[in-house]
Amino acid sequence: MTLVQLEYIVAVDTYRSFVTAADKCFVTQPTLSMQVQKLEELINVKIFDRSKQPVSPTEIGAQIIAQARIILQESGKIKELISSQQQDVLGELRIGVIPTVAPYLLPEVISAMLEKYPDLKLLIWEYTTEDIIHHLKTGVLDCGILATPLTDSNITELPLYYENFVSYISKSSKLYKKKAVDADDLNDENIWLLNEGHCMRNQVLNICRSTKNNRLQGLEYNTGSVETLVRMVDLNGGATLLPELAIAELSAKQTGKIRYFKSPEPVREISLVTHKNFIKKRMLNALKEEILDIIPKAMKQRKKKDVVGI
Repeated sequence: MTLVQLEYIVAVDTYRSFVTAADKCFVTQPTLSMQVQKLEELINVKIFDRSKQPVSPTEIGAQIIAQARIILQESGKIKELISSQQQDVLGELRIGVIPTVAPYLLPEVISAMLEKYPDLKLLIWEYTTEDIIHHLKTGVLDCGILATPLTDSNITELPLYYENFVSYISKSSKLYKKKAVDADDLNDENIWLLNEGHCMRNQVLNICRSTKNNRLQGLEYNTGSVETLVRMVDLNGGATLLPELAIAELSAKQTGKIRYFKSPEPVREISLVTHKNFIKKRMLNALKEEILDIIPKAMKQRKKKDVVGI
């Protein structure tokens, strides 16, 4: 039994395809299949039910794969120990980021990290919170950047900053004349929301408690884009809530539609999250430092802010 064989069965389980697993492991499909078969013959157990599509593990196979993930994580600590002694930030860091954070945070962070750490390879995907947590547990991702707190004992959270929610209000709204708003002001407003699966949708509903969302007569609009929410308010009226970092992307005319909330302002807690067995600590600390370097000082403190649940 080899670590390579364990890596292959974990890949097949993750992608539920021998072809995709081979591609992700940078080997041919026959090579990967042969190694998986050798492992099955060695332990005299069928790990995968190949008659199903997509391929799925057998009952005992699922238990073997779960143990294989632990073994691979533990073996990876040897490389991390060597790297920590060398004081180097190198290797591959796989990051999942929720779409309402990625465009406002990552471009500057990526630029700084690639310049400072030439031996570091960043692989980044935009996923929903649910997908990030799943991929952390299956080993597809090393870390995530998302809204917390979560309620998962297998996930470690490292809070980074507290970002205000701000309201974005159409000129046709009676709220436009207000200098600041509170949650009750929005209850009778048509609120444009992200679609199901986005944690920011749940947070906005927790703030507004509004049932009038994403609906005009003859229209129900589903989007995963904050920019689309802004555009819908501009063209169709109503209001939406935005993360504060998104304000920088607005035009001067659009910025005039922003209204802050009265104190205590609703905020979302944005954290770096990892599986509890995460080992690439040096890379994670480098990522944390670059994020904190660009975040305004006021966002790093939780005082007098109301963290909205997800």
